[in-house]
Amino acid sequence: MTQDTTRIVPSRLDDAARAAWLYYVAGNTQDEIARKMGVSRQTAQRLVSLAVSERLVKVQIDHPIGACMDLATEMRERFGLQICEVVPSDPEAPNLLTGLAIAAAAEVERVLKREEPQIIALGTGRALRACVQQLSRMSCPQHKIVSLLGNMMTDGSATPYNATIRMADRVGGMHYPFPFPVMAQNAAALQAMREQEAMRNTLALCARADVALVGIGQMDETAPLLVDGFLSDSDWDEITQKGGAGEIISWIFDDDGVLIETDFSRRVASAPLPVPAEDRLVIAVAAGPAKIRAIRAALKGRLINGLVTSEATALSLLS
Repeated sequence: MTQDTTRIVPSRLDDAARAAWLYYVAGNTQDEIARKMGVSRQTAQRLVSLAVSERLVKVQIDHPIGACMDLATEMRERFGLQICEVVPSDPEAPNLLTGLAIAAAAEVERVLKREEPQIIALGTGRALRACVQQLSRMSCPQHKIVSLLGNMMTDGSATPYNATIRMADRVGGMHYPFPFPVMAQNAAALQAMREQEAMRNTLALCARADVALVGIGQMDETAPLLVDGFLSDSDWDEITQKGGAGEIISWIFDDDGVLIETDFSRRVASAPLPVPAEDRLVIAVAAGPAKIRAIRAALKGRLINGLVTSEATALSLLS
């Protein structure tokens, strides 16, 4: 588990970085690190482990993976994407998120390194949370990070995969969480929420976002909206009858990537889906057999213009 760096004094991280450099770059053994730094071997080992857990160490394989690069090029051309990153697949772990998270974090860091102020809008989900955990520590007070959907469950508890606050903590940007439930109880309650100043301000930021990073949810028995209890049996029946294929920030769309109108959609409190444009990236981070239909529908409907996915998923989408 990543430690809370607010409790780690800077000199401790400095020592961890020095130990990691001696180990990974200079090729020293842990005994040699201990001697050079004047610490015990156990302390040297802990410092190297701390550097890894605090993301001070990045591993880069200096060899282009030709097949993945070719797939990414074909995906961009076939689906009109501005960016596409394809990472190698593990046949034994098709839903592994680490590779996706590292590639998505690299795209986000390119945005964060811009000097001009940027508004970065975030969805939610396991993939996005993993991406944020891979971000390098940066100081980006000029940027604003805003959530595209509520950060509370129906019972008032925090949603487990909200990434906005975590990202702001990691990069030092101003953050604007969506201080409302994911779903309203009814249309009247939703209208009352939208009239509050906090929601109006958040929605205005979402509408002006320069980059949006979202996940894509499948619409089957493993659908996040269903598993997390947001969809009732009657909601599920209606969505199934209307051909629900996938969802982005709780907005459900069919196989053509067209949003479907249901009783559920009339209670969704999320910001409207960001519209991809030449000057606005909407990047989805999604992979795995269960998500093929949903990703294909999002691509067909031009709901996204950026995609970070796996080799096996890309092959399926192109087949």
